[in-house]
Amino acid sequence: MTTRPAPTSDERIAQFHDEHEHEREALRVWLRLLSCTTLIENEISTRLRREFATTLPRFDLMAQLARSPNGLTMGELSQRLMVTGGNVTGVTDTLERDGLVERLPMPNDRRARIVRLTPNGKALFDRMAAVHAGWVEELISGLGEPERRELYRLLGQLKRGLGAAGG
Repeated sequence: MTTRPAPTSDERIAQFHDEHEHEREALRVWLRLLSCTTLIENEISTRLRREFATTLPRFDLMAQLARSPNGLTMGELSQRLMVTGGNVTGVTDTLERDGLVERLPMPNDRRARIVRLTPNGKALFDRMAAVHAGWVEELISGLGEPERRELYRLLGQLKRGLGAAGG
């Protein structure tokens, strides 16, 4: 009977790395995705402040309302924006104070309120959205059209997988 010598420290480390390569690759993908998202978000935030004296949370809330011309409840806004009700309330308060949104009583529930863009809010959002689209185009211009389509397809596949996993 032949016995093999015990693996050396370097061999154990190499084996460990081989066994965990898949996890390291997944982590690298996640970190790259997070890094790109953060870089784009930071640049958009900077430009929104500089060009429109507004914040990304204000822009995002207005975008949700622009998609729902009849308005949304605070709960619906919170759910769509994936933030707490308190965050939505604070942003809504400042937008209302600036005359960009209004709170209206809900017809069938006097306690609830519907939030919707005012005409001034809609006009401002339409201007911001057009400029924002150009910024996004500029920021991802390092990818050609085929790469964008492929990335979109792959991210859709990832999103469906996350949905199936309960995420």
